[in-house]
Amino acid sequence: MIREIQKKDIDKVAELWLETNICAHEFVPEQYWRDNFEKVKEMFGQAEIYVYESGQDIQGFVGLNKDYIAGIFVRKNIQSNGIGKQLLDYVKTIKNQLELSVYEKNIRAVKFYEREGFVIQSTGKDSHTGEKEYTMSWKE
Repeated sequence: MIREIQKKDIDKVAELWLETNICAHEFVPEQYWRDNFEKVKEMFGQAEIYVYESGQDIQGFVGLNKDYIAGIFVRKNIQSNGIGKQLLDYVKTIKNQLELSVYEKNIRAVKFYEREGFVIQSTGKDSHTGEKEYTMSWKE
């Protein structure tokens, strides 16, 4: 089931954010994610976040800032089971255009977004990590 985040979910979502970023971005020092953990956790209270829940367990979430996807995060042990696609399909029903940034080295994510209709619009550099990234967009 996909639903809006609730205050009681913030700790679980924050831990999932940290775990997923560390695993997906081995080319970024782990300390970068740990250093930003508290700041990001605070931002969750004001963000537009939808969680994928099975039973009482949050298995994934998508974070939005208007039409910008800040990220889609799915527990490592259940990735490639359609949860990320369900979250993306859900936000496509409430937005008629979306944009995101993804690291060039995160090939799995780049292919996922391309498969889901996103197109690379530009290439840039993440000012925080120095990593090359793509800006991708989708329109209804």
